[in-house]
Amino acid sequence: MIDSYKPTWLLEAIYHVTPEQLKKHHIKGILTDLDNTLIAWDNPHGTEELLNWLLAMQDAGIPVVVVSNNNEQRVAKALEKFNLDFVARALKPFSKGLKEGSKKLNLHPSELVMVGDQLMTDIKAANAAGMRSILVKPVVPTDSWKTKFNRWVEKKVMRKLKEKYPDMKWRRELT
Repeated sequence: MIDSYKPTWLLEAIYHVTPEQLKKHHIKGILTDLDNTLIAWDNPHGTEELLNWLLAMQDAGIPVVVVSNNNEQRVAKALEKFNLDFVARALKPFSKGLKEGSKKLNLHPSELVMVGDQLMTDIKAANAAGMRSILVKPVVPTDSWKTKFNRWVEKKVMRKLKEKYPDMKWRRELT
C-alpha cells in the first residue's frame, strides 16, 4: 500500500526539470499540478523562473497540461497569462484527471510524467494512472485550509517511504 504513494523522482522544484532530462527518460509531455507546484496557492501571478521554464518546454516541443482539483473558473483565471491547457476538477488521487490530460496530449501514460507537490493526491494519482511522477517541494511553505490535513498525513507516509527506500532524496535533476 505504501508503494502507491512512492514518487519516481523527488526534485526541489519543477524548474529543475529540463527538456534534456525528459528526453533522456523518453518523456514527451508533462502533466502538472497548479497550486504550490507551478504557482504559489495564494499568488497566481507566477514568477519569471516559471515563465522561462514554460518557454523552454515550449521551445523543446514538450507540452504542459495542468491537472488540478480546483474548479474550472479558478484554474482558468490562474492560467490565463500562461496559455496552458488544463483539466479542472481532476478528482486526484483518482486517475480520472490524469487520463483526461493524457487524452488531450494524445500520449500514452508511459510517455508522460506527473509533477506535483503532494504525495496524497498528485503522486497517488500518477501511480494509479500508470505514469511516472515527480514530487516537488511546495512553492511556498503555507497551504490553503483544504490541504493542511493532507500535509499532516503526508509526513507520516513520507517517513515510511524513506524507511523502505533510503535512497529517496531531494535532488536537482532526474537521475
